[in-house]
Amino acid sequence: MALKHFNIRVYGMVQGVFFRASARTHAQALDLCGFARNESNGSVYIEAEGEEENLKQFIEWCHRGPERASVTLVQTEEGALKNFPSFEVNRGKF
Repeated sequence: MALKHFNIRVYGMVQGVFFRASARTHAQALDLCGFARNESNGSVYIEAEGEEENLKQFIEWCHRGPERASVTLVQTEEGALKNFPSFEVNRGKF
């Protein structure tokens, strides 16, 4: 099965609620690679790649997020594969 890559933006109360760490846990469980980072506008930006069915499950999870999150919008777009080696939480400045 072919691998796919998605750029995902998650809006709402998604910073300071362990969204990135939870995303990493879910991505690893689904054998996905990529990263999650906080954006200066309060959203979380995720790039994820892997099997299409696993990506669909991950995007469904992004609509809920971890327990303390309140997701209002999820935007996705397919992108080019980048062959990430693992799934990381990016903690740098915006």
